[in-house]
Amino acid sequence: MNTTTTARDYSSAAAERSRSLFSVSCLAFLALLRRDLLIARHDFIGNLVQWLVVPAFFLFIFGRVLPQTGAASPAYGALLLPGMVAMSLLMTALFGITLPLVIDIGNEREIEDRLLAPLPTAFVALEKVLFAALTSLIAGALVFPLAYLILGSAYQVRTDSIGTLICVMILSAFAGASLGLTLGTAVKAEQIGLLNSVILLPIIFTGCVYFSWSALDSIKWFQVVVLFNPLTYSSEGLRGVMTPGLHGNALPVLDMRWVLLGLAVTIVVFLSLGIRGFIRRAVR
Repeated sequence: MNTTTTARDYSSAAAERSRSLFSVSCLAFLALLRRDLLIARHDFIGNLVQWLVVPAFFLFIFGRVLPQTGAASPAYGALLLPGMVAMSLLMTALFGITLPLVIDIGNEREIEDRLLAPLPTAFVALEKVLFAALTSLIAGALVFPLAYLILGSAYQVRTDSIGTLICVMILSAFAGASLGLTLGTAVKAEQIGLLNSVILLPIIFTGCVYFSWSALDSIKWFQVVVLFNPLTYSSEGLRGVMTPGLHGNALPVLDMRWVLLGLAVTIVVFLSLGIRGFIRRAVR
């Protein structure tokens, strides 16, 4: 009887310690997130400029100037807008975690103060992913009013699939943040200048931002290549739920099941690789 009671006491004590450690880890996680959000709030104007300057120029030139000069179809702005939202989501998340992480785990080792927090090392990486995803969702949402101001009457967005739209935006944000975590742990500080030429431009120009995936039917090899780019799934998913039909017909886009699968696989694969790389680079 005493042995059974003692075993139960040990079991209860162990369970209580586990709950206590979990609570402490959650509080530390939220404290790190709150710290990053406060810093971002203080730099909000600078961040706002970074988030909007690229979409503003692209929307103005490709969605306003080219259609008015006859170099593009008047409906091109509606086709381009989902790509701009997708690009803002994925790129803001990607660079929002990649550049700070390269600095934090570089020679200066600024990551050390975060590693002293009472939570598992992997949680520090997850906090960075969550923060990058949240900021990218803000950046992506701001593209809508910006496009309304720039495109004018050419601004056309469906409102019958808001739930799916939000789901694709969230998955896109986490896909970009997961990819950024992997890149941030793989790229060294002295290689950071290569990100724009080696990573940014290929992702943008093969991500179906300026054209739909179905329009590549005549270039089969390129149509296959773009499927390895997570931005393709984000652009096509948003295009499918945002763009009105043309001449009464639904716009041919990548099937939503493939969009969700592509974004989910991106998150799982790159989040796993990123956490492993973060632990390897941070704990040494």
